[in-house]
Amino acid sequence: MIKLYDKGIYLLNGTEIVKDDQDAGAAVAAKTGSAPSKEKAAEGTMAYHILKEHNTSGNMEKLKIKFDKLTSHDITFVGIIQTARASGLEKFPIPYVLTNCHNSLCAVGGTINEDDHMFGLTCAKKYGGVYVPPHQAVIHQYAREMLAGGGRMILGSDSHTRYGALGTMAMGEGGPELVKQLLEQTYDINMPEVIAIYLKGEPAKGVGPQDVALAIIGAVFANGYVKNKVMEFVGPGVSSLSADFRIGIDVMTTETTCLSSIWRTDDKIKEFYEIHGRSEDYKELNPEPVTYYDGCVEVDLSAIKPMIAMPFHPSNVYTIEELNANLMDILDDVEKKALVSLDGAVEYTLKDKVRNGKLYVDQGIIAGCAGGGFENICAAADILNGKSIGPDEFTLSVYPASMPIYMELVRNGAAAKIMETGAVMKTAFCGPCFGAGDTPSNNGFSIRHSTRNFPNREGSKLQSGQIASVALMDARSIAATAANKGFLTAATDMDVEYTSPTYHFDSTIYKNRVFDSKGVADPSVEIKFGPNIKDWPEMSALTDNLILKVVSEIHDPVTTTDELIPSGETSSYRSNPLGLAEFTLSRKDPEYVGKAKAVQKAEKARTDGKDPKEALPELGEVVETIKAAKKQCPPADWSNTGIGSTIFAVKPGDGSAREQAASCQKVLGGWANIANEYATKRYRSNLINWGMLPFLIPAGELPFKNGDYLFVPDIRKAVEDKASEITAYVVKDGGLKEFKLQLGELTDDERSIILKGCLINYNRIEK
Repeated sequence: MIKLYDKGIYLLNGTEIVKDDQDAGAAVAAKTGSAPSKEKAAEGTMAYHILKEHNTSGNMEKLKIKFDKLTSHDITFVGIIQTARASGLEKFPIPYVLTNCHNSLCAVGGTINEDDHMFGLTCAKKYGGVYVPPHQAVIHQYAREMLAGGGRMILGSDSHTRYGALGTMAMGEGGPELVKQLLEQTYDINMPEVIAIYLKGEPAKGVGPQDVALAIIGAVFANGYVKNKVMEFVGPGVSSLSADFRIGIDVMTTETTCLSSIWRTDDKIKEFYEIHGRSEDYKELNPEPVTYYDGCVEVDLSAIKPMIAMPFHPSNVYTIEELNANLMDILDDVEKKALVSLDGAVEYTLKDKVRNGKLYVDQGIIAGCAGGGFENICAAADILNGKSIGPDEFTLSVYPASMPIYMELVRNGAAAKIMETGAVMKTAFCGPCFGAGDTPSNNGFSIRHSTRNFPNREGSKLQSGQIASVALMDARSIAATAANKGFLTAATDMDVEYTSPTYHFDSTIYKNRVFDSKGVADPSVEIKFGPNIKDWPEMSALTDNLILKVVSEIHDPVTTTDELIPSGETSSYRSNPLGLAEFTLSRKDPEYVGKAKAVQKAEKARTDGKDPKEALPELGEVVETIKAAKKQCPPADWSNTGIGSTIFAVKPGDGSAREQAASCQKVLGGWANIANEYATKRYRSNLINWGMLPFLIPAGELPFKNGDYLFVPDIRKAVEDKASEITAYVVKDGGLKEFKLQLGELTDDERSIILKGCLINYNRIEK
């Protein structure tokens, strides 16, 4: 089904793979008549060409990228624009689209969400942007329909910013990276490795894009095969897939932890642009006749079967056939994994869902940027045609990804087929994907064609004793399960005649509702501020020395951003940094906020010229221990020694691009994270942009524990001098225990941001 190559490969004429071994050069020469060097052949990737066209550094090893367009949604755009305003923003220098798909629904008893929407509308007018009102489109579908273009690059403040199937290299990053683009700075990365995703064959009837995506995620996530690399989709199998099918695979590449994606394009993608009235935006993309890739994932599409990602991660994959055949054994394994994910905080089982040897599901959802596409919903309608979902617990909700898709489903009758079954059609909304809509009942089990199934992401509250869980599936198998009244069923087990209707895009609704400034700013417009929209608090520059208290210790193999700052109802405070920070680590470590605040009081006393020990008496012993070891440490006093908190996590940052995963720690006085590795580049970037030190220690070594104090002398000098290793001390039992920290590679700008305390300070001072 899927094969991973242990070395790089040469791809010849886009179709033939030659392994990178001692005979590779001769084999390439024999087949093509030339044998370019590996370095030259690596320049033949589509990714290399696009990056080169957008790189401003003149050095293809050290990229400084300027993007063509930006896009954000209503969890992130307020903070981004507030940050840019603090640095003197006067106009959006490139097209910037503000969508309103994450918090479309007003908070009960208040107007928090609509206040943010009005902020977005007035900013689009003032600074020259585009504003997409609530319920019109989810962020990524609007980008596909209206923004993508062959050879372009788009940066979005959502991790699923992926438009590679349309020939656009897109990246999802934390808000500060968009701020840099708004201030005409650059996105700085080393030239990434490029991995060929070689597709061959064609999918079986009933197999959908989510099935292919989950199979790939299962093969590459745990081993980090594509981590922070570009996935480049090539091979003859690409041509067997429709544009919608490719898009459905592409959006899920985020769950592999890759940096970005790009696909070769052909007449089917050309047709996509023509359907959307943008034929001029199509560009044919192919790798060069001889192209070198740093690795290869070979996917036999014909061997892919309907898949399911069981709780609590998209990589926890099985075929539905395998699950049904080994039901109790696999459910037992899920429960064991849940003990790690849930820390044993609640009772958890899915075995009570087994009825007469079959797995019963409480809820089905087809939604958002992954599931809400036209072809997915039409295929589901064909499966459900003339069926009933039944009057029992099982429910089914379908969210088309944009209003144009919804209108076409109404016109061609697919919506009626779905609604006749007892299912519900809803407007474009990302809520089910992150816990702001369709939260299952306690102990409920939901199958979803959406992007993630992390713990509590569906909206239940672990801290309140609630638990529900999500499995990811393709829309086709969700519809088959619904037709079977909630009993888990693969779409390939259904005898269905798929109608495959033609899509007709109607942009009228966008013309009637979307505000498009056409890039013209109107400085006279007054921004509307709701009472929940607050400025960022002041943040201090990095001091010469640091005293850090470890206030949380997490040993899960991976810590998601949802665990660092929960999604769902907490994002009602997304525009209020102090309000949102109250939820930091609330589902993973409820004591974190109180502990961090106690340390922060001491730092506040220090910066106010008072004795920090009065705010945090235990500092007295820490200071005396440091003073007693003055031979080991440089002079340190409260004028040059900051006080902050830190957390340890094995591998933090998988999941969302939301900068709040880092900024909330900073707002509470966090000055560092310590990890064995960072799950994604975007989380590490978020730490840096909020002035937090992304420390690393070797796996298996933990010289401190939760509650310990750490002393990091000369940290400012170490950052300035680009020190590769930093000496730190655990302050304990009347002495100092030495250990080593690393910061990893940092650009000069990133060092300056850390030194000045955060990106806001960096830009304010620079200006």
